[in-house]
Amino acid sequence: MASEDGETAVIQSLAPGPTDGVSYPLKVFYCGQCSMPTEYCDYSGQTDLCRAWATQNAPELLEGLEVSDEPVEGDEKKKQKRGGKGSKTGAAATTGKKKGVQKVTLQREPRGKKSVTVIKGLATFDIDLKVASKLFAQKFACGSSVTGADEIVIQGDVKDDLLDLIPEKWSQVTDELIDDLGDKKR
Repeated sequence: MASEDGETAVIQSLAPGPTDGVSYPLKVFYCGQCSMPTEYCDYSGQTDLCRAWATQNAPELLEGLEVSDEPVEGDEKKKQKRGGKGSKTGAAATTGKKKGVQKVTLQREPRGKKSVTVIKGLATFDIDLKVASKLFAQKFACGSSVTGADEIVIQGDVKDDLLDLIPEKWSQVTDELIDDLGDKKR
């Protein structure tokens, strides 16, 4: 290519070619703990476990690798906020529950033209809310979900059936420990 003064310009290719001193094909070593390339163990969130695995299984990988102990600025322990296995609902979330009166409350709430039944207090009896919700959904052939730390919502008005089912299924919850709060007003 010629410029305006008649000199020839040299164009360098922007595509990266083979680097001097590197043997190809490249061999990538993966961490047995976090399953990421060892260069990225610092970003996996399991830095201590990755370092312990590498010292035991592949100490030669740690020679040129710097894994910092302190978190990057603004990067405290990142916790999963919702969904998946990171969600702590049910009995696991209520380990620090109140040691007051243990009661199960049943209440019918209107939702549009239909209604739902809300159960609160089962977790105080160490009942797994996910298991209970699934049981209610199968028993009453309707939708049921865990909506709070100690709350299950069942679609439909099944309050009367629950008064019989809960003591039958979980013997630690007697009839005296179940309160029927009636209907919630709009």
